[in-house]
Amino acid sequence: VFAGMNGSAIENFSCVIYNISFMNCTWQAGRDAPGDTQYFLYWKNSRYDDAMECELYITDENGRNMGCRFQNVKIEIEKAYFLVNGSSKNSLIQFYDEYIQLYKIEKLRPPSNITVNCDEIKNDCIIQWQRPQISHSKKDKCFKYEINIKYK
Repeated sequence: VFAGMNGSAIENFSCVIYNISFMNCTWQAGRDAPGDTQYFLYWKNSRYDDAMECELYITDENGRNMGCRFQNVKIEIEKAYFLVNGSSKNSLIQFYDEYIQLYKIEKLRPPSNITVNCDEIKNDCIIQWQRPQISHSKKDKCFKYEINIKYK
């Protein structure tokens, strides 16, 4: 049973990891949350870590926390745990929690050092590239590529 007023928990919680080790999480205030509700995000990367509160909140025009920016995020094998609770002078606020597999929310950079060498006599081309850099795997088999060739 969730303590707190129905509709006061955050909605549309979403996180994305970008540039290897940065993560942004955002949310919207609960549709029935009192106007003075302030939200706080806590997370742990694995069951062995201590829960940490967000250090850099993203706020709206009223100073309400609506997201968080993280640096030096490491993607672990386990699911990360996120909890957003709230406080208000007017009522109890429901909490929101979710487990997320961080590798599933990583926005990859495009491959780099792309080279194309074509042999007109053999009528073929060799295309090579370096896979995007990620923090949690050194395995090339984790990637699938799509090549779109346009003849001019």
